[in-house]
Amino acid sequence: MTLKEAQHTVDQWIRTVGVRYFSELTNMAILTEEVGEVARIMARRYGEQSEKESDKDKDLGDELADVLWVLICLANQTGVDLTEAFQKNLEKKNIRDATRHLDNDKLRQ
Repeated sequence: MTLKEAQHTVDQWIRTVGVRYFSELTNMAILTEEVGEVARIMARRYGEQSEKESDKDKDLGDELADVLWVLICLANQTGVDLTEAFQKNLEKKNIRDATRHLDNDKLRQ
């Protein structure tokens, strides 16, 4: 599925099953909440914090997909074409960071 197709799929779901988009500010709060759920898994599963029994069945992929869903909602309701925005972002990174990481001694350790 392309980003464009994902944006269309989310939009169709929202307009039929979801009735309407939540406000942009509500979706921003939901995005923050979803990122927090990803952070919880990362800190406990890959970081130094111990993982609680209740967290061991949490699906990182599902939580990342929740983040992507809300991000797509925000893009749709603010008129952002994620394909175009991502392509521009890659171009920016390729120009700005052409040698930045190669020249970073910290990454050679």
